[in-house]
Amino acid sequence: MSANETKDLIETALERMLNELPALRKLPLAFQLELRGRGDTQLYLVQLSGSDAPPTIEKGTGESAKIILGVTRPHFNTLADKGSVALWREAFVGGHAHVAGPPQTLKLILNVVERHEARAQARRRG
Repeated sequence: MSANETKDLIETALERMLNELPALRKLPLAFQLELRGRGDTQLYLVQLSGSDAPPTIEKGTGESAKIILGVTRPHFNTLADKGSVALWREAFVGGHAHVAGPPQTLKLILNVVERHEARAQARRRG
């Protein structure tokens, strides 16, 4: 897969996630995405501005990235194409994805996810 195809896949995954979790659009976040493949790891710097501006995605690393998100390449391809918050959670629980960063930032993101899941569950019951 070429770098442009991978960038498009990252944009697709981000758009799916931000559509499902619009509260994340309001957070200025910079994270390093590690796509682990067969003996190879591709690194991308992804930056969300905290506004409606589109995210920036660059190949490589950056000092502004405080969060590191690692995903196996096959799982990322699936998650980008069909992923929902629930499928991302399964990837983390199953060990196909991991995240590291400042605890307060990770806690904030987890809070956004948990509130989303609580609202979705309440809608199913109601």
